[in-house]
Amino acid sequence: MTKVVIFGNSGSGKSTLAKDLANNNNLPHLDLDTIAWKPVQPPQRMLISESNIAINDFLHRHSEWVVEGCYSDLLELVFSQTEEVIYLNLPVSACIANAKHRPWEPHKYKSKEDQDANLTMLIDWISQYDSRTDTFSKVAHEKLYNKFQGKKTMHTSNQKRT
Repeated sequence: MTKVVIFGNSGSGKSTLAKDLANNNNLPHLDLDTIAWKPVQPPQRMLISESNIAINDFLHRHSEWVVEGCYSDLLELVFSQTEEVIYLNLPVSACIANAKHRPWEPHKYKSKEDQDANLTMLIDWISQYDSRTDTFSKVAHEKLYNKFQGKKTMHTSNQKRT
């Protein structure tokens, strides 16, 4: 059985790694971005209890999976069923470079132009990773990583992972 959680800063490569693992191992993939936000502008987080319903639905429908995101509060809800965690702890500069070269994410944006219009805000967000203390922060991710008692790996670059 495979139940993997991947987390890290925005732009760290979570979605790319999750898609690769899911495709190579025929696993369902849950991107927490798809269940963490209300469909409104400006963006507004769903209540954790609402996101938890979607998480539980996904976990009950699948015996194996990959879950990824930057939401330590939501990831913690999955940890009791997780077999392995991968923390992408890249330097902020690498995350910014990745964000600038990010392909269009149609499940998040109506068009590549809409996604690119958000890039300045995203880069600002990424650059605050080390100084924030919220659920998306480095300190929250390190706490999550240290708390997990099972198989865990930390990557500090997007170089080939073995």
